[in-house]
Amino acid sequence: MAKVKMYCTAVCPYCVMAERLLKSKGVTEIEKIRIDLDSAKRAEMMEKTGRRTVPQIYIMDYHVGGYDDLAALDRAGKLNELLN
Repeated sequence: MAKVKMYCTAVCPYCVMAERLLKSKGVTEIEKIRIDLDSAKRAEMMEKTGRRTVPQIYIMDYHVGGYDDLAALDRAGKLNELLN
């Protein structure tokens, strides 16, 4: 299973939905980077992704984007191949 990293906050419904979708695909570990607790991590996320919103999801070194991007990958049948 591929390594998954997610920039998130404590009270983000899209982060919860992303985690739920990933777990339904068999992902057991998600490295969560809480940007609400560490402003340096927020700056790092914005610099890497060019985005301000959470979640920002990486599968291995591939920047998926946010929850909508993750769900679109799943609907297109491409999420499973990224995860395996």
